[in-house]
Amino acid sequence: MTTIDLRSDTVTRPTPAMLAAMHAAEVGDDVYDEDPTVRRLETELAARFGMKAGLFCPSGTMTNQLAITAHCAPVSEVICEATAHVYLWEVGGIMHHARASVALLPGDRGRLTASQVASAVRPVGNVHYPTTRLVCLENTHNRGGGSCYQWTDLEEIAAFTKKQGLALHLDGARIFNALVATGQRSEDYGQLFDSISVCLSKGLGAPVGSVLLGSQEFITGCKRLRKLFGGGWRQAGYLAAAGLYALNNNVVRLADDHRRAAQLAEALRPLPYVAEILEPETNLLIFRLDESRLTVADFLGRLEEQGIRASGFGGSWVRFVTHLDVDDDMIARVVAAVAALAA
Repeated sequence: MTTIDLRSDTVTRPTPAMLAAMHAAEVGDDVYDEDPTVRRLETELAARFGMKAGLFCPSGTMTNQLAITAHCAPVSEVICEATAHVYLWEVGGIMHHARASVALLPGDRGRLTASQVASAVRPVGNVHYPTTRLVCLENTHNRGGGSCYQWTDLEEIAAFTKKQGLALHLDGARIFNALVATGQRSEDYGQLFDSISVCLSKGLGAPVGSVLLGSQEFITGCKRLRKLFGGGWRQAGYLAAAGLYALNNNVVRLADDHRRAAQLAEALRPLPYVAEILEPETNLLIFRLDESRLTVADFLGRLEEQGIRASGFGGSWVRFVTHLDVDDDMIARVVAAVAALAA
């Protein structure tokens, strides 16, 4: 029986066509700026998002932390939503790398408004406070169940940060999911953000890698920081080739993942042990169990017995994530399995 892995969209494996592209990649030593495939990936992604330059890195955590460190100075502060990935799941990197504090705001499924951001900016010149330097947004928002920002909200936040002289960073780990779901243009993002982190190893299906985007000066500074972080690598073009293949082949199909997540939500909605569902906008489906009827441990364990893997998401919450290694037949299996648990 084939295992259906809904824990994350990071569990995908390269397709034969992606592996062929990796095998055929032209490579060189990237520390010497001699890997042409890495350069192509960085240039293509920068152009797609209306930015000047890019920096290929092993992970989204690295690209986020490089950006935060570059934008901030010691005794400064970062504004972000209380459940942001940069705060919750990057090992306290803001404190460790940037030596900055964090102002946390409660968002609507992870989304902030310009007025909320304005309320968190510290008074200038008051020696009791850190200096506000940076605002970080996340689109889609992981903890918010793959929620997407409306374009007007992004514009309002960007207009405020520009007026205040604050930097604006986007954790775009699943930005292509947001683009497919909303119809927004990637090129327009470069007009709003000072830096963008784009992950290739989630919905796009590459085995590893994220790219940090920004101005040429900003990326040059981040490249030095990447070396400091231990992130200089050599013949990285083999991995960059997977990213290029993903960009050219796996973006439009994200709509299939969104459709399948909605199908799972529809199947869960009438079940007596499901107490609440965050309606999926993209490929992340987060729902809460009524543990007086079925505990998270029992739910996950009984699914595991049927070859279906999922993740507890804290408390009574569970997360399903659809991706390119989950097809319609697998979704049908999951639908039957969750229905059987109500019997």
